Amino acid sequence: MTEWLAFFGKYLDFFISGAFITLRLTAVGLGVGFFLGLLAALARVYGVRSLKWISVGYIELFRGTPLLVQLFLVYFGLPDLGVTLPRMTAAYIALSLNSGAYQAEYFRGAIQSIGSGQMMAARAIGMKRSQAVLNIILPQALRLVIPSWSNEPISLLKSSAVAFLIAVPDLMTQGKAVAAQTYDPIGTYMAVAVVYLVLVFALAGFIQFIERKLHIPTGEFESRRA
Repeated sequence: MTEWLAFFGKYLDFFISGAFITLRLTAVGLGVGFFLGLLAALARVYGVRSLKWISVGYIELFRGTPLLVQLFLVYFGLPDLGVTLPRMTAAYIALSLNSGAYQAEYFRGAIQSIGSGQMMAARAIGMKRSQAVLNIILPQALRLVIPSWSNEPISLLKSSAVAFLIAVPDLMTQGKAVAAQTYDPIGTYMAVAVVYLVLVFALAGFIQFIERKLHIPTGEFESRRA
């Protein structure tokens, strides 16, 4: 154990460098995916038929195919169409599109959990449909969705490890470099696992803090499906 701790300390800079890249991938994928998912959810619930079909197609395509395939299509496939992307950009795009599809379903469920009476009341006092959605439905839905949505950041953090297959210098790539240098794959990937655990527990703790701050007491809102 002492030897492994010494090993971990010696190469800690490598693991920290990779962890920062992993967090960047997660943050960008989650942030861009948030807006893509929200737009897709709104289109699926409130859009015209053509927008609904586009939304469904996007969601089912990216939820129904492996992230690795999506990443390879972006990085290795787009050059055949004349579009060559840097490694980080390709990883950002693949992670964002994938996360957006999953987030869309979380948002759709939360939106549809808001009682239809609230939309009817908003329209009765002269609000346009878009105003009711932005000012009444969405603020509630974005709070209600947190418990189920909280799985996505952690899932995306772990899924970002696929980026090492296109040589993005994330935590897994740094681990691979250390393993090749030291000829100690067991010790190296144990260290990588420990860093991932620290990141996951820290992220989970932060999400739980946000969830407590924005918690909506049971029964405060209508639960009848719209």
